[in-house]
Amino acid sequence: MRASFLFTSESVSEGHPDKVADQISDAVVDLFLSKDPYARIACETLTTTNRVVLAGEIRCKGVYENGEWAPGALDEIEAAVRATVKRIGYEQDGFHWETFEFANHLHGQSAHIAQGVDESGNKDEGAGDQGIMFGYATDETPDLLPATLYYSHRILEKMAHDRHNKVVPFLEPDAKSQVTLHYENEVPVRATALVVSTQHAPGYFFHDNEGDPAKYKELRDYVVGVFHEVLPEGFITDETAIYVNPTGRFEIGGPDGDAGVTGRKIIVDTYGGASPHGGGAFSGKDPTKVDRSAAYVARYMAKNIVAAGLARRCTIQLSYAIGIAEPLSLYVDLHGTAADGVTEAKLEEVLPTLVRLTPKGIREHLKLNAPIYQKTASYGHFGRKADGDSFTWEATDLVDKLKAAMA
Repeated sequence: MRASFLFTSESVSEGHPDKVADQISDAVVDLFLSKDPYARIACETLTTTNRVVLAGEIRCKGVYENGEWAPGALDEIEAAVRATVKRIGYEQDGFHWETFEFANHLHGQSAHIAQGVDESGNKDEGAGDQGIMFGYATDETPDLLPATLYYSHRILEKMAHDRHNKVVPFLEPDAKSQVTLHYENEVPVRATALVVSTQHAPGYFFHDNEGDPAKYKELRDYVVGVFHEVLPEGFITDETAIYVNPTGRFEIGGPDGDAGVTGRKIIVDTYGGASPHGGGAFSGKDPTKVDRSAAYVARYMAKNIVAAGLARRCTIQLSYAIGIAEPLSLYVDLHGTAADGVTEAKLEEVLPTLVRLTPKGIREHLKLNAPIYQKTASYGHFGRKADGDSFTWEATDLVDKLKAAMA
């Protein structure tokens, strides 16, 4: 165990171009799952100046069957996409929810993929692809997420709340945050650097002798106030380096400032770099895709282990092969923080008896065949409160069973 170290994580707002793409892709997932709980969707989105492009494969009863779209289906997809951009808040010359050009290149799922994944006869439903998936939990925060990522998310959520509720006049949708914390004996104790770059209304910058210093001070004071509101008391000191829009003017943002693509913010989506990550992104995929569902169940198991007090940190890896139902491997790492009598080997035996780790078993246990995904696509897929049928992988209903198994 290192005596002390610095660690950093970042987050991006719902208006970041890549996150706009993620939210659109998951809006499409939700739309199809609302029509058919067993729909198959793999939707990729590209966003750029005044343009949104969809591509991917689908299969959905009553919407797209036998190579044909149902009447009105294409219009419904476009309406869902535009409603997503409107909710985020883009009404700018370079990207406006009403006027951007829209192209839909979704088409039917490959029959060769379907034959390996579909349940038939004595064959259980197989994984939608090969891959490795990780779940992680740590006792650094009440939500059992790494503190650096947790506070990065909360900073931007607070700013988004204030923007949507018009608390301040200068915030625009695109923003990024970054938090560096000093750890002592693996416990975060103070912030050494805090960064926010936010898109803003005209005039709120100070470089090039063009910006209004008073307006910039208003912006900076607001962001510093958010830092103090979000981080624990005492974390921000006179030695904390604070950077607000360090490059200056940031008026052109979102897809007009930079192209966005689904799946490019996987570390923001997961654990902020504190844990390994598998090869796949989450957004745009229905729950037969183990890139998504197995990552969710790995988090679920890791979180329950930490919540049960069996360890202070836990990483879980799962692996799958396309068309094969059972995972090829299950690996547990407690990072030397296990409670007395708890071993990784014992947990590797117990966990599959508590949760069936096939794609179908995961979906049924976590109730994933529902239109619950768009809300996951900004501010992290993990560390959120379980809410009815949403974020079910954040529930801690395995705690008592795990304690009993380890007794």
